Amino acid sequence: MTQQLPQTPSTEPELAGVRNFRDVGGLPTSDGRRVRYGRLYRSGHLAHATAEDAAFLAGLGLHTVFDFRNMADHKLDGLDVELPGVRNVSIPLSDPADGAEFWRMVRDGNMEELRSILADGKGMHRMIASYRRIILDRTAEHSRVLHALAEDSVPALMHCAAGKDRAGLSIAVSLLAVGVEREAIEADYLKSNDAHRRYKVRRSDTSPAGMSPEVMELLNPLFGAHADYLAAAFTTIDETWGSTDRYLADGLKITPETRERLRERLLD
Repeated sequence: MTQQLPQTPSTEPELAGVRNFRDVGGLPTSDGRRVRYGRLYRSGHLAHATAEDAAFLAGLGLHTVFDFRNMADHKLDGLDVELPGVRNVSIPLSDPADGAEFWRMVRDGNMEELRSILADGKGMHRMIASYRRIILDRTAEHSRVLHALAEDSVPALMHCAAGKDRAGLSIAVSLLAVGVEREAIEADYLKSNDAHRRYKVRRSDTSPAGMSPEVMELLNPLFGAHADYLAAAFTTIDETWGSTDRYLADGLKITPETRERLRERLLD
């Protein structure tokens, strides 16, 4: 059974131009501690942040914003707004050329094209493969994030485009490193499905036909958070390294001393 999370602070905002923003504080660890509020945040991209959004974010005392988008994402949505005194770190977690034609069809394809690439579980299979690939192929990037958090980068905000996949995995890896239980990580991950958090689907055809219920159902595996995706990432860790501890030590080169510094920075 998915573990119930503590009540989030009533001060959590619904930002006008930033989707899927939240503080991951309060999540429980296996030894009875909790992630400290105000240390680690997640969201979608900041390119469309309003002046009020930017003022709120600037008031969080952020040290670093980690942007996991690639150049193709930047071209589509734009660069993040600048926050005074905040370091911006770009760590692309996907190849700009990977699936360019696929995503073009998602935006521009007609019903026949969408069915050809997404129907009969193909959309979900693609996402599961993507999660597995990021865990296997992006160990250097995830190691860089964890070392930065352990050294000087908190409070930190992690984001990609929608704030659920690349940012979701980076948040998951960070939480695993400090001992947060997988059930709690999953429960937070699934909050990306909340109506006010979901990434707005962008289609060239915004007519009723272009945004029909069937189109939305076909696109849902791409734009929704699904427990099977995160489970695939966890399974990949277990199958490849045998345990979370070995993944962190051998895959990400995180020493016990670095893990302890992470716990000191992120936990109550």
